[in-house]
Amino acid sequence: MSSSDIFIGEIIGTAVLILLGGGVVAAVVLKRSKAQNAGWLAITFGWGFAVLTAVYMTGSLSGAHLNPAVTVGIAIKDGDWKNVPVYFAGQLLGAMIGAALVWIAYYGQFHAHLTDREIVGDPADKAIEGPHNEAAGKAGPVLGVFSTGPEIRNVWQNLATEIIGTLVLVLAVLTQGLNNSGEGLGVIGGLMVALVVVGIGLSLGGPTGYAINPARDLGPRIVHALLPLPNKGGSDWGYAWIPVAGPLIGGALAAGIYNIAFA
Repeated sequence: MSSSDIFIGEIIGTAVLILLGGGVVAAVVLKRSKAQNAGWLAITFGWGFAVLTAVYMTGSLSGAHLNPAVTVGIAIKDGDWKNVPVYFAGQLLGAMIGAALVWIAYYGQFHAHLTDREIVGDPADKAIEGPHNEAAGKAGPVLGVFSTGPEIRNVWQNLATEIIGTLVLVLAVLTQGLNNSGEGLGVIGGLMVALVVVGIGLSLGGPTGYAINPARDLGPRIVHALLPLPNKGGSDWGYAWIPVAGPLIGGALAAGIYNIAFA
């Protein structure tokens, strides 16, 4: 695979991953969506199908890593780091594009949600409080469409949850998901990994929303910060390092376990 193939493939694949994954969250949580309140099962299976679609679409082009933690895991397994920056760049850019496409697809629903007084409160009260009130830096009412956040804020638990979930994902990729060249996901491996993502969401997604992918969280969080959404609230940058560091640590640990136990 050439560097250009990797870069383009990861942009397309990660954009599709976030478009469909973020799209199912938007469908479930936003006002005036036909799928509103469809629940956690819809979200977990939606993300699984998003992984499956993105992998099958771009596996032959870039190996469909679509996740810096997977890239790190494969690099540690093989000892080959030369294309890691290209993968990272494509994944982050693709995630940002996917998040922007979710905003476009649900533009009216975002507006309806963020102008509903039951959701955002009375604008007059916000004017009295001023722009620098206590809530200004906290997670806003639609941040969950773009990125993850914990139900209980406990740094060590939140970090551990992301490490554990990603360890399961990357170890599954390394043991069962790779194609014959070992550079990315294969056809049967893509199906297996998609089902693993569903399983992780059902079993381990409750505490933090299971980012298990630094690009999936950071790219859309940046887009949330930049988009002209009314009453969107803060982007929760104080938490943002956890869904980046946790998955990278989990991916590295998975590769270490693979090299010790399976190689």
